[in-house]
Amino acid sequence: MGYANKFRSLDSRKVLTFILAVGFIWSLMHVQWSQDLVHPGGMQALSQFFIALLNPDLSIDTLLLAMAGTWTTITYAVTGLCLALIIGIPCGIVASGTLVYSRGIRWFLIGSTRFLLAFFRSIHELVWAWLFVAAVGLSPIAAVCALGIPYGGILGRIYSELLQDVPQPPLTALRTTGAPEWKVFWFGRLPMALPDMLSYTFYRLECGVRSAAILSFVGLGGLGHRIQMSLDDLAYAQVWTYLFFLISLVIFVDVWSSLVRRRLTA
Repeated sequence: MGYANKFRSLDSRKVLTFILAVGFIWSLMHVQWSQDLVHPGGMQALSQFFIALLNPDLSIDTLLLAMAGTWTTITYAVTGLCLALIIGIPCGIVASGTLVYSRGIRWFLIGSTRFLLAFFRSIHELVWAWLFVAAVGLSPIAAVCALGIPYGGILGRIYSELLQDVPQPPLTALRTTGAPEWKVFWFGRLPMALPDMLSYTFYRLECGVRSAAILSFVGLGGLGHRIQMSLDDLAYAQVWTYLFFLISLVIFVDVWSSLVRRRLTA
């Protein structure tokens, strides 16, 4: 019993820190230190890359290509998020179990829906992209589905938790008036969870912009595809131009989401 009490008293954060430290030391022990850790020409290429930061390519042709790639990236991100909402909203409501009275049916729906959402989000969007490219070719449908399916799984899980975690007293007050559960959900639970749901949705849109750029490396077009082509040609000045467009796009989405959240909470 004494040993059991000692184990129960261990702080979980200390245990996690210890496990991570052991894993880090174990990984260092398996590094081949006798071999070159950096490519012989790696440092020179890295210095050339950062020197190009001071002189990005601002030619008309490069800027036009950057704007076209930016538009493609935005299109993939927004359309993919729309598909994710189509998946995430109904699945999140079902997975929250807030509209079902029967305990057995509710737990069945929660378990099955959360398993489906876990399956969607457990596969990375890049893997989904390879699968859809193999199925439908280099089509925008492949990019949209590759973003929409895993993001739908993520949004559905978060939505379900936000709907479950709303304060209960206002819901109890609605129930005492004789309101059915769907009215409690529509007029009580959803309005209280909506600001956080929108906030996280905008965050996923920002992530979708970055993911859409990564998916472009598969060959689906966009800023990522332009960055890859410029890297292959060692045109680092063009790479920085495309990176600046990508950074500006992410900042724009972040500022836009902040303005929307302020209006909702004002």
